[in-house]
Amino acid sequence: METVTSRDGTPIAYETFGQGPPLIAVCGATCDRPLMRPTAQALGQHFTTVNYDRRGRGDSGDTLAYAIDREIEDLAALIDEVGGHVHLYGHSSGAGLVLHAVAAGLPVDRFVLHDPPYSPDDASSQDEARRFAQGIRELLAEDKRAEAIETWFRGTGMPDEMLEGMREGPGWPGLVALAPTLAYESAVMGDLENGGAVPEEVAARATRPGLVLVGGESPPFMMEVSRRLANLLPEGSHRVLEGQGHVVAPEVLAPVVAEFLR
Repeated sequence: METVTSRDGTPIAYETFGQGPPLIAVCGATCDRPLMRPTAQALGQHFTTVNYDRRGRGDSGDTLAYAIDREIEDLAALIDEVGGHVHLYGHSSGAGLVLHAVAAGLPVDRFVLHDPPYSPDDASSQDEARRFAQGIRELLAEDKRAEAIETWFRGTGMPDEMLEGMREGPGWPGLVALAPTLAYESAVMGDLENGGAVPEEVAARATRPGLVLVGGESPPFMMEVSRRLANLLPEGSHRVLEGQGHVVAPEVLAPVVAEFLR
């Protein structure tokens, strides 16, 4: 493990795998460096892949108050550390952060947005996203971290019996420790501000070649929003990973990502 210091003084922990052009992998909600490691190792067969703890997770620091711009600065510090130009891969809400980073003008050659969970383009879905995000933030304000994590997973459709198994497993304390970052994910996705809808103005500023990936077995709304996002990107393309859900085996994912980025 190594660390780099972000602009606001926050230490960001990272590790690298493989050789080749630099690629930074950006994880989504309730994910940290160990969980992302198998994907980073698979991508390391094609790239020098950076796997890092986003702020507030694992071995990285967390300087308050949170802002999306601070996470963009974290990526800028990593980019400077690994050579000044990179590819970016983001999964789930991590794809939302990648979109913001590219739109902000970071030196990115190409980028991949994998299953970005934006809300469908209708008022009821966006109102629901706002209510859900507000509920999570209220639980966190009361320091009810376990309840916030449980509410988050139920919101993703996780059955109660699976959630109960997670609560009894060894990884539960680590998940609870990540609870404050749920509010960060919500900010990245714009849940309160615009109901989690695809951010058209942000997409229009992401002027590098970008691929929006979606699993053929992912929730149907993801197919809708992924196509819409790809059409909004100035140099966007779209690809469906047939037979795959929201989480894809690294050995299946890595060749698809490499094909586009190369």
